Amino acid sequence: MGFIFSKSMNESMKNQKEFMLMSARLQLERQLIMQSEMRERQMAMQIAWSREFLKYFGTFFGFAAISLTAGAIKKKKPAFLVPIVPLSFILTYQYDLGYGTLLERMKGEAEDILETEKSKLQLPRGMITFESIEKARKEQRAKLEENLSTLHVVLFFPRHSWLSQGNAEAAKYMWSLS
Repeated sequence: MGFIFSKSMNESMKNQKEFMLMSARLQLERQLIMQSEMRERQMAMQIAWSREFLKYFGTFFGFAAISLTAGAIKKKKPAFLVPIVPLSFILTYQYDLGYGTLLERMKGEAEDILETEKSKLQLPRGMITFESIEKARKEQRAKLEENLSTLHVVLFFPRHSWLSQGNAEAAKYMWSLS
């Protein structure tokens, strides 16, 4: 009788483990899809912003180029044409970002960095681990508790000037009394 009950429990546990594994996998897939969707939307917003900026900057560039050219001709000073050079670089960059192949070139360069220059992507002190997070959390909590104990002494014993002057040993002693 116990054997049959044990066998059905083992099958039930096995089915539950499979269900949990499938559920975790499905959740991970959904998270990855959501992150991809968010990234695509952010990129679309960046491209749209670039195209909108290009419209305004293109108008400004057109007026500036016409005005500077007219001023250079009228005053007979070609130095008026110098600002057109950096403005044209900005205009070209924005056009390439909004309508050209800049994003594809950037993606290719990023893939190349990921493949050939992996050492430049490593974090200082290596990968963050659970242990390092726990260590930092415990240190932060210890500092917080120390600050709170000193604050408690100063708040509850404000007449003792020797406490409010930062005497840590006396503060700890008074804390132990309360």
